[in-house]
Amino acid sequence: MALQPRHYIIGLVGAGVLGGLAWLSFRTDPVPVDLADIARGPMLVTVNADGETRIKDVFEVAAPISGTARRAPVEVGDPVIAGETVVAVVEPAAPGFLDSRSREQAEAAVNEARAALTLAEAQFRQSEEELHYAQTQHDRARTLTERGVSSQTSLEDASQILSIRLAAREAARSNVAMATSALARARAALIEPGASAGSRDSCCVTLKAPITGTVLSVDIVSEGPVAAGTRLVTLGQTGDLEIVADLLSADSVGLKPGARAIVERWGGPDPLEAALRRLEPSAHTKVSALGIEEQRVDAVFDILSPPEARAGLGDRYAVYLRIVTWEGQDVMQVPLSALFRHDGGWAVFRAEGGRARLTPVTLGHRNGTAAEVTEGLTPGDRVILHPSDGIADGTAIVERTTG
Repeated sequence: MALQPRHYIIGLVGAGVLGGLAWLSFRTDPVPVDLADIARGPMLVTVNADGETRIKDVFEVAAPISGTARRAPVEVGDPVIAGETVVAVVEPAAPGFLDSRSREQAEAAVNEARAALTLAEAQFRQSEEELHYAQTQHDRARTLTERGVSSQTSLEDASQILSIRLAAREAARSNVAMATSALARARAALIEPGASAGSRDSCCVTLKAPITGTVLSVDIVSEGPVAAGTRLVTLGQTGDLEIVADLLSADSVGLKPGARAIVERWGGPDPLEAALRRLEPSAHTKVSALGIEEQRVDAVFDILSPPEARAGLGDRYAVYLRIVTWEGQDVMQVPLSALFRHDGGWAVFRAEGGRARLTPVTLGHRNGTAAEVTEGLTPGDRVILHPSDGIADGTAIVERTTG
């Protein structure tokens, strides 16, 4: 039987359907990906660290004597003026009570000192009499010598005796003064607590502010006993702030004084500018939150932003520092999330004509989000972010849409 034309048409349609089904069975759907554009722009490489503000010069007012500190006349936050504002008042310690033995000893010491004073006064009167006699003998010898009745030697002997008596009188006067002081000291040992209290204001030590600034802390608020050297009040100038941050010793090695730092998360709307003043010469060991011992170095920064730009920033406030180690204004960058290792170097997948193209790249500086590209890409290229194992050179891709 001869085939009709319609049989050819049906056969061709059937072959086309079978071919389409076969093509669809071997066809791979495009992989949805996230893309990023390669462009030039400013780039910072920083060392990041948590920091804390502190007042540069802190003044601590301490008790100069042991005694009782009166209730603090100032409170935290009060302004003070150098040499005018009273910040603390200390009353000297009162004498302690005497037991029976100590009282007997003190009374005996008073009697002994009184007797010594009586003896010294008697010796002084004796020296006065001897001096008077020596003066009379000297005057007589001088008169006789002038008349030629007595020799010059007799006058010299009388002069020597007069000098000795003068010295003896001065020594006796000093003994009286010493005995008087000893008696007063012995009597002072018998003073009972409260017996010597006169005017409370006249007996106390008043401490005034050494600087013009603000009260940072008051250690002794209520009245109470204090020992000499006890800190009473801490003062400082809240506008004179600096920042201290502890850095990993490996990160601090390349930093130089004057390095720029950006202060963030301090509470204000805009970042502040700071500069590294110094690195401490010795590191200290600090245990991290993971229990790892780290060697850290304290770095001190001066705040360069004017006081009006950091209004409200005070002592011991937490801040976040980004210390600039390298800076460029026109740098071609690629996101770190697009990079992966390839043949001992770095590479990216570049989107080209709906396909992923493996592209080796050469990198320069890098920070926490991007790396500098020196070779392999040009501005305007688009690269795949977070490439999965399902992407290879030539894989069909489609940009993932959001919404």
